[in-house]
Amino acid sequence: MWLWHSGLEAVTQAITEEHIPVESFMAALEKKGVPRMPGTAVFLTRSKIGVPPVMAWHVHHNRALHEHVMVLNVSIKPVPWVQKEDRLRFVQEAPNFWRAAASFGFMERPDIPAVLREAKEKGCTIFLDDVTYYLGHETVMPKEDGEGLPKWQVTLFSVMDRDEAKVTDFFKLPLNDVVEIGREVAI
Repeated sequence: MWLWHSGLEAVTQAITEEHIPVESFMAALEKKGVPRMPGTAVFLTRSKIGVPPVMAWHVHHNRALHEHVMVLNVSIKPVPWVQKEDRLRFVQEAPNFWRAAASFGFMERPDIPAVLREAKEKGCTIFLDDVTYYLGHETVMPKEDGEGLPKWQVTLFSVMDRDEAKVTDFFKLPLNDVVEIGREVAI
């Protein structure tokens, strides 16, 4: 368990270190004339600040972004159940750009489509008729400068990470609406 949590913490830190502020990202989109296509993009991320790397990669390579965006961070708390009133927090960070945090207890199975419905009921302006879910799939590797976790820890964590349950199943995501984007992360 220690190794698993150390690896997850290192991946989260690596992702957070390269964050892009939302305001500058959205301003750059407008300046470059990046088209906004109909629908809602939900980016699941470990990052709690800035633009998720998956979203930046998506815009860079596809040269477009959905009209409505939700960046969602899901956390599993060290309690069996999270009360419904404590489950979801969200804030609008830019026009049609929402950041949400959903918390679940370790005995619960997260249901992301249900979280989106709850957000909509509470005033979030996302469209639920046309949702695409974007997931990052990180392949971990040791840092070349030797500043990260020891190589043996990275190797063991990498094996554990490959064997974990499918994220789409764990979050109850509709398989036909999921885009998984892979990249390497040095820890």
